[in-house]
Amino acid sequence: MGDRFWGVLRYCVIFHDLGKAHREFQQLLKRLPDQWKLQRHELFSLPFVDALDMDAERKAIMRLVIAGHHKDFSTLRTYLQYYDAGESFGMLEGIDEESKSFEQQFEEKVDVALIKELLREYDITIRTVSSETGVYSLVHGYNKMPVYPSENRYYTLMMLFGGLKWCDHLGSALVENVPVLEAEDFQFLTQQQSELREQGLDFYTHQQQCAITEGNLILTAPTGSGKTESAMLWLQKQLKITGQGRVFYILPFTASINAMYERLNKAIGPEKEKVGMLHGKLNDYLNNYFDDLQYDVTTKKESIKNIRERYRSILPPVKVTTPFQLLKHLFGIKGYEQGFFEMAGSYLIFDEIHAYSPDVFAQIKVLLELAVKHLHAKVMIMTATMPRFLQKELENSIGVFCMVKADAALYKSFRRHKVVLQEGLLSNYLDKIKEQLKAGKKILVVCNTVKSSQYAYKELKRVAQKSVLLHGSFTGHDRSLKEKDLLEEDIQLLVGTQAIEVSLDIDYDMIYSEPAPIDALIQRFGRVNRKRLNGICDCVVFIESNEEDQYIYNSLTVEKTIKALETIVVESQGIIDESLLQKAIDEVYDSWVEEDRKEFEERYRYLKEALAMLAPMFANKHTEEDFYKQFDGIKILPQSQRQDFVHHLQAFDFINAESRKVQIRKGRFISWLQSQYIKKDTFAFEKGKKVNTVPYYITNKVYTSELGLLSDEEDPWESDNIF
Repeated sequence: MGDRFWGVLRYCVIFHDLGKAHREFQQLLKRLPDQWKLQRHELFSLPFVDALDMDAERKAIMRLVIAGHHKDFSTLRTYLQYYDAGESFGMLEGIDEESKSFEQQFEEKVDVALIKELLREYDITIRTVSSETGVYSLVHGYNKMPVYPSENRYYTLMMLFGGLKWCDHLGSALVENVPVLEAEDFQFLTQQQSELREQGLDFYTHQQQCAITEGNLILTAPTGSGKTESAMLWLQKQLKITGQGRVFYILPFTASINAMYERLNKAIGPEKEKVGMLHGKLNDYLNNYFDDLQYDVTTKKESIKNIRERYRSILPPVKVTTPFQLLKHLFGIKGYEQGFFEMAGSYLIFDEIHAYSPDVFAQIKVLLELAVKHLHAKVMIMTATMPRFLQKELENSIGVFCMVKADAALYKSFRRHKVVLQEGLLSNYLDKIKEQLKAGKKILVVCNTVKSSQYAYKELKRVAQKSVLLHGSFTGHDRSLKEKDLLEEDIQLLVGTQAIEVSLDIDYDMIYSEPAPIDALIQRFGRVNRKRLNGICDCVVFIESNEEDQYIYNSLTVEKTIKALETIVVESQGIIDESLLQKAIDEVYDSWVEEDRKEFEERYRYLKEALAMLAPMFANKHTEEDFYKQFDGIKILPQSQRQDFVHHLQAFDFINAESRKVQIRKGRFISWLQSQYIKKDTFAFEKGKKVNTVPYYITNKVYTSELGLLSDEEDPWESDNIF
């Protein structure tokens, strides 16, 4: 459709609600007695589309877009029973045998002259309006033959539908202006460069290269070398060359998303409201944000709701998010057409792309192929560490690209870590770690399991001035508070699991880590001597694994990692030259682990096949279920949190109530359910004249805000009402 797209979208926006002129619908809006029953106003807009002086191709697409803009076509079909009760779709409540045909309804109930007068205000003149518009054949026909990606009009239909939905939502919200990024929004980069030059410095070479690169880019640079600034410099260049587009800054973990949102929002200017954030734990973060403002519960609930809706809309030009908020559109989750529309012409910035499992990496590859080839998105991929074979997959998915790598001098200046391989288990070395704490060292301890981290923390906190434990078995409420605590300078000890591998802006003097794959270890090391102010700092890695570690990491990969580290110890006395890390990574990950390769290929093939069957305005429950199956987690309520949970529910504060739950793996959930450590409960409350129930799962496993959920300890059940 080319340049005509926006003109056709304008027509769709103007015409999509004309059917609301139906007399009975107007009665409904005025809360007067009506005979509207189970009709659809969008269908009564179609005769006006047919009366346009426009070529048949554009009108055919407009008809589909307008007819399906509220109900998908499989659902819309059932509403035709109002007019053709003889069809065997199963009767809908409220339909009687005396229902008039669509044509009769239109001729008797729609004031055509009034609509023509309205359209003239938009400089639109239509021809004779006929009720013989083929509503039945349109709806039934699309159900039999939806538009799939193999058809030329597929993306035109997808974009028009997505565009209409966004316009409809923004119009309903009375939004008059959609903000965009402007030159002044990058002023913080200019200021930062000026400050560097005053010190006789400048942006790093790789940052300057990113600032002049047009099109897709892959950046490799050490942790702490300004990759975020690199991304914004690249983005600034793209906007100058290509023009406006939504920006997605994509990170794997919620903690790093919170931190990046704060960073970008502060840099661009919070008052501009140009940075949004979206991930599964958004409610927890926003709740704590408003706690700081000391709003009352009612105001807080309303404010969070408003902000969340704004972040979900098209308004902020920059969104910090997880990949799943984009991947879900490929699975046909409700609203995916709007997702496609928003991704069209967008800028996708992937940070820490090495951190994904094979199945998620496969989905990201499909996303990149779609976004670059069909949606004309521009992509920047950033990493400190990535095996060659994974990088090759990314290169193949984005087509033409520029490779930028930090220069040798920078890598040399980033010699800040010395790997020390230690025999035995970390749990048997705690007395030595206590000595370092007593000496005033700021220490990071990373374990592979929650249980191991809890044990280490209980032992070490006794001698630490101020300490924090961070892992995945805390409630959302407590986890958010702990992430906030970590920003304080006086935290001497942080004990955690791989949850701390994310890009939190924390800096420690040394690290003690249980054995893990080399890419995970490098990320952990990146939290030590981050600002390079302390010369060379020790990164102690224990050689022996706990028995439970085999369920967290591939044993062969960990063995190969230890061998690669042994080589660094022998050849460089343990001093890590970050320019040579790629060699070590490729030794560990010389190719796919067979199990991972199979998982990658199966997920890639599945999603490609699912995309080929994804039709606009057509629900696909099968792929939607498959999307949600990949999340191995179920939320349960610790019994000790029940009083707070109920208190918040009684105040209709559902967000705070949900933040009192802990997420556990499905396998553990089933095991605890069978062992009676988890039971089902229901909270009933009355709202208006209706009694509502909130079912939830509760556990008698011990939970404390300091240690989290203790898998080996239980409390007696407190209530006989739980079943």
